Amino acid sequence: MSDHNELGKKGEELAEKFLRNNGYEIIERNWRFGKDEIDIIAMEKDFLVVVEVKTRRSNYFGEPEENVTRTKQRFLIRAANAYITKKDIDLETRFDIVSVLFSGSNYTVKQIKDAFYPIV
Repeated sequence: MSDHNELGKKGEELAEKFLRNNGYEIIERNWRFGKDEIDIIAMEKDFLVVVEVKTRRSNYFGEPEENVTRTKQRFLIRAANAYITKKDIDLETRFDIVSVLFSGSNYTVKQIKDAFYPIV
């Protein structure tokens, strides 16, 4: 596995741990719809939460969450719609970003709730 894939996997593990520690129930990890993928699908109270995890070694080129482009948002929305339809879910849905930033062996985890909204 390439170095950036391992970093991404480690970031997803830390994001999952962070969410669990904050009361979220993890429903799915790496759920796929065609070529689209949702990193984490979780429940928080009465919300279905679609989580994109962004992990970086530094913020030299900006914060990790800044890399969730409009194109990526459209892919996440499409995959979330497919998931909701397939599982027949009738809950309010929220799109969050969990940013994991490493600094040597230390790291910080930051959650951005309602990071973006589906365009209707």
